[in-house]
Amino acid sequence: MKFIHCADLHLDSPLQGLTRYQGAPVDEMREATRRAFEQLIALALQEPVEFVVIAGDLFDGDWPDFNTGLFFVGQMVRLNEAGIKVFMVRGNHDAESRITRDLPLPSNVIVLPTTRPHTLIDEDLGVAVHGQSFSHGKVTDDLAFNYPRRCAGYFNLGILHTSLTGREGHANYAPCKVDTLLSKGYDYWALGHVHRREIVHCDPWIVFPGNTQGRMIRELGAKGCELVTVSDSRVSTEHRSLDVMRWESLAVDMAELDNLDDVFERVRRELGQLLHNAEGRTMVARVVVRGRGKVHAEITARPETVRAQIQALALDETNGQVWVEKVSLKTQAEIDLASLNRRDDPIGELVRLR
Repeated sequence: MKFIHCADLHLDSPLQGLTRYQGAPVDEMREATRRAFEQLIALALQEPVEFVVIAGDLFDGDWPDFNTGLFFVGQMVRLNEAGIKVFMVRGNHDAESRITRDLPLPSNVIVLPTTRPHTLIDEDLGVAVHGQSFSHGKVTDDLAFNYPRRCAGYFNLGILHTSLTGREGHANYAPCKVDTLLSKGYDYWALGHVHRREIVHCDPWIVFPGNTQGRMIRELGAKGCELVTVSDSRVSTEHRSLDVMRWESLAVDMAELDNLDDVFERVRRELGQLLHNAEGRTMVARVVVRGRGKVHAEITARPETVRAQIQALALDETNGQVWVEKVSLKTQAEIDLASLNRRDDPIGELVRLR
């Protein structure tokens, strides 16, 4: 048996931080979350899987119109035609959407209720699905505490939108301890809410898959879902990338470089490596030039020119596949005058007299 575990799709949520820059890939940004979801549907059909798990935050609050919901329904119909079921819970963003609650869904999509943890037994799949949706946008109760114990004779799957014991950058919703999850005896915990992939525990698996598409510079690297395989009571999972635009941060140390041309060459080479790793995706990068060295004087003499040249070389060298959203210059002079100034010796005295 195979299934996909995904979370935090935030369909039609705008990618942040680029629209103010001239020449930014705005059209790709606007469609990125949809295209990533289409990649997920294609993966489900290609494998094929028996079912898909969505662990909350499918949407991003209320939509401006019904097009977002209709897009989702259309993708669910594709799965329905292939006999693929979908089990999902609503997260904090879904719970805030009035439109979401009124959206009629195809028969293959099962949304677990908000009132209490619910267990759904699927005899055809041999699966017991346990889960509870958020009833409102700021659930601070430990929902996992009331989840039932495992159902004997079935593959037990828990679905939970949670921050666990807390994760940096994420609101502390539905907090719980890992020991609480382990005490239930489930075979796999499909978590959502945290946008960075994290294997919290193995045997049994407790997994945050991360979001399917990075939306800002804080959401770096490959984004996607978990493809979970169950064979002879053995469970394995592998990350599958779905993102169509990738965010990366590139730090360039100029300490051993002789001039600006060397800095530009290193930026060019390392951006090329990042693009290779992105496997053809459009990439958005933040470049940080740092370190102590002789090039510091050249950089500080014309910082805006240096920033513009780095952005231009990225576009030119990658045929527009890499967009540098920001260049941060954090270099220092080759000689640390501040440190010398603090010295209690003749050198320090000379520096103070300069």
